[in-house]
Amino acid sequence: MTIAPAGERVVVKLDDAVLADSRNALVLKEASLNPVYYIPRADVAMSELSPSDTSTHCPYKGDASYFSARSGAARDVAWSYEDPFDHMLIIKGYLAFYPDRVDAIEKTPRA
Repeated sequence: MTIAPAGERVVVKLDDAVLADSRNALVLKEASLNPVYYIPRADVAMSELSPSDTSTHCPYKGDASYFSARSGAARDVAWSYEDPFDHMLIIKGYLAFYPDRVDAIEKTPRA
């Protein structure tokens, strides 16, 4: 598993809302899985999200909390490790989005 600065602008959209717009995202690459972009909470439109009751456990990262679109457009579109394991503290305060639960995760070279 590797985590590094994405080096790209990452924009997440759902319906007519921009859920996130960041030039400071991290990209996590894990084995054969697709890369996952973690976006700083400061770059996420938290007013467009609401906490959900869903939680999961990852043996590598810790316990994940989930967020749904406040508009009701989609459930559990994002997750966050509020208290990750010590070796994963770099993603604390970041959210990741499911590509198949939002309309787009656009990546462009950072300007």
